[in-house]
Amino acid sequence: MPGDSMDKPNIVTCTAPVNIAVIKYWGKRNEELILPINSSLSVTLHQDQLKTTTTVATSTSFQEDRIWLNGKEEDITHPRLQSCLREIRRLARKRRNDGDPALDSSALSHKVHICSVNNFPTAAGLASSAAGFACLVYSLARVFGVEGELSGIARQGSGSACRSIYGGFVQWIMGQKDDGQDSLAQQVEPETHWPELRILVLVASAERKPVGSTSGMQTSVQTSSLLKHRAESVVPGRMVEMIEAVRRKNFAAFAELTMKDSNQFHATCLDTYPPIFYLNSVSQQVISLVHRYNRHYGETRLAYTFDAGPNAVVYTLQQHVPEFVQAVQHFFPPESNGGQFIQGLPVDHAALSEELKQAIGLEPMPKGISYVISTKAGPGPRVLEDPTQHLLGSDGLPKKTV
Repeated sequence: MPGDSMDKPNIVTCTAPVNIAVIKYWGKRNEELILPINSSLSVTLHQDQLKTTTTVATSTSFQEDRIWLNGKEEDITHPRLQSCLREIRRLARKRRNDGDPALDSSALSHKVHICSVNNFPTAAGLASSAAGFACLVYSLARVFGVEGELSGIARQGSGSACRSIYGGFVQWIMGQKDDGQDSLAQQVEPETHWPELRILVLVASAERKPVGSTSGMQTSVQTSSLLKHRAESVVPGRMVEMIEAVRRKNFAAFAELTMKDSNQFHATCLDTYPPIFYLNSVSQQVISLVHRYNRHYGETRLAYTFDAGPNAVVYTLQQHVPEFVQAVQHFFPPESNGGQFIQGLPVDHAALSEELKQAIGLEPMPKGISYVISTKAGPGPRVLEDPTQHLLGSDGLPKKTV
């Protein structure tokens, strides 16, 4: 076709991580800008186990903006997607107007094609929107030549996405300004800070959750007096304590705060009217297992946290992983003919003592846990340099393998 080489799209592919909050974000003071009623703190999980991959392409030949998520074309006019696109294009225009010679001004008018895939269940309470919007914003910024602070833009896609812009231990400072300019994420410590820390995701259900986070939060803000108390009187002190626990690598303090904050978040869901139940009988069994395990050893070796879904995320130190995973297999016997029960980082085999089984003393729940993802803290978003990893072909359409 004549002019074909002219229409060769500009393509960038990036990956971004999931993060799991240990001090939870729940409730907004501004729905449109996604400004939270309290600060929060999370651990970024390693992308070798959990990530979103996004390819963004721009070309003169594209007729309109389009997006494909996990193999299916989605509505690009979604308000939050539009916020991110609009903001990146605005910053790119500003940079061009400020006279940056490196910026190709013609590209600003090009339409974009976006293709994104997760390597984990979407909308199952595994922070898929956090990884997804962080990856989208990071990729768009690369294509449009936007540099600098991106967490405030990612926040407008999904609140917790702002924390996935950084690796390691990340706080989202709630901010005070009405325009949200000071509601940004900030790295507390890098992923290399606490190498012994391990994270185990116990997938109780890969189903879509019954109440989405956005509508759940709105109802909580309107009806829960506990949520107001939590935001104003509890979280500010917990943030200070949590940052201190992370910096000192004090696992006992980190673990206790993590569990108490998870419990209080779910208590605000129960205090919402009508109440919201994200935890199920499997979640409750995991909570019992963790507390009985810790009590048996007379010290806090494990901590659970639950986001808006039934999957447990357990924090522990490397030396305790083999025995705890063995306990999970014992009390949640998997399907013998199923796929791999332990995924991610390899876990050594360990024997489970009769004494520990007796001390935990729970009735086994067969197939309660589908599988366990073993991971650790990891880095923030990155660019994939290898063109074979692009999800879009040179025609700007998803490759058949996506």
